Amino acid sequence: MKYSRRNFLKAAGVMSAGLAFGENVLADEKKKPNVVIIYTDDLGYGDVSCYGATEIETPNIDRLAKEGLRFTNTHTASATCTPSRYALLTGEYPWRREDTGIAAGDANMIIEAGRHTWPESMRRAGYKTAVVGKWHLGLGDSKIDWNKKIAPGPLEIGFDYSFIIPATGDRVPCVYVENHEVANLDEDDPLYVSFKKPFKGLPTGKKNPELLNMKHSHGHNNAIINGVGRIGYMKGGASAVWNDRTMAAKLVDKACDFMYENKNNPFFLYFCTHDVHVPRLPNEEFRGKSGMGPRGDAILQLDWTVGMLLEELEEMGLKDDTVVMFSSDNGPVLDDGYQDKAVEKLGDHEPWGPYRGAKYSRYQAGTLVPFILRWPGEVPAGKTSDALISQTDLFASFAAMNNQKMPKTAPDSKNVLPALLGKTENARKYLAIDAIGGLAVVGGRWKFMPANDEPKTAWQTGIDTGARRKPQLYDLKNDMAEKNNLADKMPGVVEDLSQKLEEILNGAAPE
Repeated sequence: MKYSRRNFLKAAGVMSAGLAFGENVLADEKKKPNVVIIYTDDLGYGDVSCYGATEIETPNIDRLAKEGLRFTNTHTASATCTPSRYALLTGEYPWRREDTGIAAGDANMIIEAGRHTWPESMRRAGYKTAVVGKWHLGLGDSKIDWNKKIAPGPLEIGFDYSFIIPATGDRVPCVYVENHEVANLDEDDPLYVSFKKPFKGLPTGKKNPELLNMKHSHGHNNAIINGVGRIGYMKGGASAVWNDRTMAAKLVDKACDFMYENKNNPFFLYFCTHDVHVPRLPNEEFRGKSGMGPRGDAILQLDWTVGMLLEELEEMGLKDDTVVMFSSDNGPVLDDGYQDKAVEKLGDHEPWGPYRGAKYSRYQAGTLVPFILRWPGEVPAGKTSDALISQTDLFASFAAMNNQKMPKTAPDSKNVLPALLGKTENARKYLAIDAIGGLAVVGGRWKFMPANDEPKTAWQTGIDTGARRKPQLYDLKNDMAEKNNLADKMPGVVEDLSQKLEEILNGAAPE
């Protein structure tokens, strides 16, 4: 399924003015490649066809895999969004701090202003840097006044430009923030946000379900925005409210604007899709096309998004000069608060692939995600790598590529650049992952999960978090579905990995 970016954006009403996107611009010869990371939301290992999906086709993501290197053993630092994003940008495991859980819609900045981050490292190396899409790492350093300058934010941790969704699509405020301001906000209609109590006189999903276009299954019953119940309450700011149906196109447009404006300079783009997070409200072009309801349709829209970015790079003559990466912030989730038939219409599709678990879980499918890297002429095309990699490692790896020193504030990022370039499958020996079910350590063929009293089930999703009152040990080589707990039979391995996890907890350098 292929759509023209120009025609689609025109139909969606989000075309930019003054930029000739059809122009074939040959980039000047550069010493440094551009770097684009497409970071998706709640996409599972088995949600794309190049990772085994048979009930849905993702030709643009598959194209990346055909033209690049597909990794089969890459983990997020956490099985949820905020901590994964924190680790990706800082090179620090999120559980080393207490404030890196799932951020509220009005949370303050989790990454402290001035910190040496991955984007800051790229900027020091001469790159123009941008973040477009979902942020969910907090803004400001006190109570946010959405009608004034909102800082600190992405610009204070290394980005030159930002166009973001402040938190998530299911939380207020349902507006975009561009650099330090709410985009398109009318000063005569100020925006107010509350996560404590509703605004008098405004309907809510709980009290006025007849006004909803999409019913909630649990939570998500506060402010009604575009016919959808959200978490939290907001008042005013009508001119700034986003259109859920054109969100994907809007974000693509902003990303392409940035790449075009910096086509003659090396650029770093951190592009964070909203798809396939709830609420799933894909454009009319994709509705009903997957046969799996809004979640499947959102996957098709995500694939279109990838195609539009790849097309833009080609039109500008930058394909060979750009490293493109594709990954997800955690594993999949079906019913995450809305009645969108993600479960009922799933059919034979398995978002988690051959693995156990999902979002929120410390079993494999919670953190084992798709990861593809394309760099024509530098990375072998159409190959697969089993190298063990943590997303925290991207910071150190690209710092090494650019001859940048790593800060002490990124203790958990390991330089695995040779593995990323397909020159070896030797990367990490061990990595730690975090979930609602607690911590776990992966080392070679083994995965160890200490005993704990964390919740066995994630909220109202029914997802098994992996928490148990007995330790768990799995042989991932022979039991990728983590069905056979070998902890009692392999006490020596349990002891070794328990000690390794303790060393990591105490700050041991990654190995």
